[in-house]
Amino acid sequence: MRLQAGILGTPAAGALFSSNQLLSSNLLLPDSFGVIHVGETFSAYLGVLNSSSELPVRGLSMVAQLQTPSRRILLPTALDARNNNNSSLREVAPGEGVDALISRRLEEVGQHILRVEVSYDSGGAKTLRKFYRFNVTNPLQITSQSVTRSGDATCLVSINVENIMEKQGVTGGAVAISSIGFDAADGLSAMEINVEDESDESNDPEQNIKQRQSAVELYDSTVILHPGDSYQYLFSVNAESEAAALRGIACGDELGKAVVVFQKTMGELGKIYSSPVVCPPTSFLKEDGTQNSKFVINASGLSVDVAAASAQRSSSSGRGNGSLDEVLPVTVEPIDPPSTMRLSVPEKISLLVVNHSSETMNLQIQMRLSRMSGVVVCGPSFVTLGSVPPSGGSCTIDFRLVALVAGLFSVSGCFIVDLTTGMEVEQPVLFDVFAKLPADENEEEEKKDSLL
Repeated sequence: MRLQAGILGTPAAGALFSSNQLLSSNLLLPDSFGVIHVGETFSAYLGVLNSSSELPVRGLSMVAQLQTPSRRILLPTALDARNNNNSSLREVAPGEGVDALISRRLEEVGQHILRVEVSYDSGGAKTLRKFYRFNVTNPLQITSQSVTRSGDATCLVSINVENIMEKQGVTGGAVAISSIGFDAADGLSAMEINVEDESDESNDPEQNIKQRQSAVELYDSTVILHPGDSYQYLFSVNAESEAAALRGIACGDELGKAVVVFQKTMGELGKIYSSPVVCPPTSFLKEDGTQNSKFVINASGLSVDVAAASAQRSSSSGRGNGSLDEVLPVTVEPIDPPSTMRLSVPEKISLLVVNHSSETMNLQIQMRLSRMSGVVVCGPSFVTLGSVPPSGGSCTIDFRLVALVAGLFSVSGCFIVDLTTGMEVEQPVLFDVFAKLPADENEEEEKKDSLL
C-alpha cells in the first residue's frame, strides 16, 4: 500500500524515478505527509500490489476507515466488497496490482488515523492491516467579537478571522479568504454589511464592470491573511419567516455559524465553520440583580426576553428564582420613538404595554414628572388601561412629550400600577432623544435656498 502526498522538486525515499519518464524529475513522492488543516479535503491513493511472481491473489477486498478524535468514519472505496454484494472481490495476477482513491473533508482538530484492512485468499484466507497517523491543525481562528441587539428581531454579529498557524507551531504561509458567509439558523437570514468607497466609480455602468473585473481589482478585493493577521466582518441577522418575526430573537437563541472558504499557497481549498453564535441577554440587570441605570429599552429586545422567560417558566410549571418575567411582569416599549425633538414643540409618542404574567391585570400607566428631566410629559400624566389579558396580552397608548431645554436626555419616569393589588412596576429608560434649539428664520431661509 502506498500512501504519500505529492510535492514538487523534493527527492525522497520511495520516489518513482526512471530515465525513460520525462516527468519523473518534476513529480516526486516523499515519505512525509506535510501539513493538513481543518476544512481541507484529505485524499489518499491506496495501491495493493501482488509481489509474488507465481501465485495469484483471489477474493481481494479493501476496507478503509478514518478514525478522528471523536468517531470512526467508513470511507467508501471501489474495492470494498460490502458495497456491491461481493461483486467487488478482485483477482490480482502475479506482479500486478489494484488501486483505489479515498477522500474526506476534515472537520476535527487532533490526531487522525487512516485504518486500511485488506482481505484476500492466497493459499488460505489472510488479512493485512495498515495504519497511517497524521495530525490535523486549525489554520484560522473564527470568533464572534461582539453580538449587538438592534430591536426585537435583529442582531449585529461581528466576526473576527485570524491566521493562527504560527501560534500552533505549524509552519504555514499566507491564507487567502475566498469567501465568507453566515449560515443563519432556521427562520433567520443573514447579510454581510460592507462599507465601500464609491468615490472612484464612474457613471458609466460598463466602465465600472470593466474595473471590477480587472486583475488589480480582484487582487485588492481578496483578503490575504499572513500568520498573525486578522480581519473583521459584520453581519446583520434578521428574523425572516413569519413565525420568527412574530416571536422575535430572544436571549439564548442560536443565530447560526460563520463559514469561511480559504485557499493556501498552492491553491489548496478549505472550508471551516465557527462555533454557534447565540443571542446575548439584555443589559437590563447587573450581575448583582440590580437594574442597570444606563439601560435603554428601545431596540434592546427586552420584551422578547421577558416573553421567552415567561414561556419557559410556564412550560416548566414552576416559579423562577428572580427570573426576568417576575422582575418585569409588564413591559412598556416605545413604538418608533424620535431621535430628535425641537425645543418647546410637543410630540406624540406611542407606547406598547404587554402583560407577561399568567393573570389578567387591571393596569394604569403613569408618567411621573418627578422622575423626568429635560423632556417631560405634556397633558395627562396617567391613563387607566383597564383589564389587560395575560400571557402576552397588549394594548397601545399615546402620550405627548415636550423638551424644556436643549441637550441629550433619557425619557424615564414610566410606571405601571396594578389597580387591584397596588403593585407598582417601574420601567427602565424608554428611549434617548436629542432636544435641539429651533433654527432662526435666516438659517431656515438659507437652507431652503441651498435646496433650490
